[in-house]
Amino acid sequence: MLTDSYGRVATDLRVSLTDRCNLRCAYCMPPEGLDWLPAPEVLTGDEIVRLLRIGVETLGIREVRFTGGEPLLRRDLADIITRTAALGPRPEISLTTNGIGLDRRAVELKQAGLDRINVSLDTLRPEVFRKLTHRDRLADVLSGLEAAAAAGLVPVKVNSVLMRDLNDDEAPALLAYCLERGYEARFIEQMPLDAQHGWQRKEMVTAGEIFGSLAAAFNLSADSERSRGSAPAETFLVNGGPGRVGVIASVTRPFCGACDRVRLTADGQVRNCLFAREESDLRSALRSGACDADIAARWRAAVASKLPGHGINDPSFLQPDRPMSAIGG
Repeated sequence: MLTDSYGRVATDLRVSLTDRCNLRCAYCMPPEGLDWLPAPEVLTGDEIVRLLRIGVETLGIREVRFTGGEPLLRRDLADIITRTAALGPRPEISLTTNGIGLDRRAVELKQAGLDRINVSLDTLRPEVFRKLTHRDRLADVLSGLEAAAAAGLVPVKVNSVLMRDLNDDEAPALLAYCLERGYEARFIEQMPLDAQHGWQRKEMVTAGEIFGSLAAAFNLSADSERSRGSAPAETFLVNGGPGRVGVIASVTRPFCGACDRVRLTADGQVRNCLFAREESDLRSALRSGACDADIAARWRAAVASKLPGHGINDPSFLQPDRPMSAIGG
């Protein structure tokens, strides 16, 4: 098992398939984009699947979430999912995406073995979408959501980050949109993971503000049917159910004590936390001919050093050098 010194066991693996993205969301990267990883540094499909096999068969990984950058940019995504679904015991397989191109691939991904999907959608207003992402692709995202639901990738979860003076008034509208279509809305506090290192606590729309905005339009009640466990989202029933809404308050309501996640970057580095400043290299071991047992031992050692929390609220906190697009969600 992947156990740290605080007794937490990592069973949920987040795998970044690429650092590339076709949007330029303000909370992630600058309008001009970033210098992408050189292709030789990115793990191949075979390398990813080998690490997944070791994780699932040897180290107790039970959930695999593919992220990016934008994972739909990987041409071999369906093949990677198919091979992941063939592992035993079969892990739960999910995907986080911006939704662009999902309308063309949802059925293929479902048939490959994808269980469910999270789609980023921060606004319903085209002009705000253009300002936030520097692209005119809102219609494509909405089409992708519809295709995911039609393909059976349920529950379709919609991830929204609210930005001060940009879309901070849209929480009720986004929730209403999701409720009408059977999606589950999730609002996420903006985290210090932007490439520009421009995050400021005072500019962040807090979970408290999000709750206040939603409570003015909906009746939110405790979700007694669903145990939170190690899930990052605190969920509530909306107007008595069955619709739900989740809030991920990584900054103001940290949930590090129950964390069961470990991350693998597109270039083969193990990260114990989104905000970690240290990584452990598995790619070099893969490419130098290391056996499965050696790779598993390196992975165990990496997780054993996991810190008790992300430290955002500590005065000495330093933002990680890698932005979100290069870490994976």
